[in-house]
Amino acid sequence: MADTLIWDATGVEIHQVVVGPVDNNVLVLRCTETGDAVLLDAANEHERLLELCERLGVRRVLETHGHWDHIQAVPQLRDAGYSVGVTAQDAGMLPSYDEVIEDDSVIDVGRLRLHTIHTPGHTPGSMCFLLEGHPILFSGDTLFPGGPGNTSYEGGDFPTIIESVDRRLFTLPADTIVLPGHGDRTTIGTERPHLQEWVDRGW
Repeated sequence: MADTLIWDATGVEIHQVVVGPVDNNVLVLRCTETGDAVLLDAANEHERLLELCERLGVRRVLETHGHWDHIQAVPQLRDAGYSVGVTAQDAGMLPSYDEVIEDDSVIDVGRLRLHTIHTPGHTPGSMCFLLEGHPILFSGDTLFPGGPGNTSYEGGDFPTIIESVDRRLFTLPADTIVLPGHGDRTTIGTERPHLQEWVDRGW
């Protein structure tokens, strides 16, 4: 499993593979005490993801949002028995799903706890996931190194994503590691001072 491991601490591992034509980060959060795991964004290359799920003990899939590049493997993972969750606002963007993810809720992954943070703007139902007790934020396409996610697609709204980032993410500790849906990681402390620059440039 060392080939996919990108972060670990006592009781927790985070694994990552990059898939599909736009290099989506697929992340797996695993509780090492129980072996339970959850996969974030069944993006593409379903055979690779199914192998990853089996190897890491994944029990369910959580979608950060409903854009096409994050959901291509959803049907195959559901067919294999994995429950897929998505927000109500983005549910219509998926071909199928099993559960609705609510804002300000807690998702147990073995002994780990993921807190949901609704961050509309990239899509109406974009959701981030904060790992309790560890400085880890799974940000989907809401926050990247250098700014917020693209809001030019249908359902996107720039003032909304700025508000989401400012009020819901930039209140987190500066050392919080941000793991986005594409590209490299960053931290809240690295990005927070640049908010006004993003507002001024308009994207």
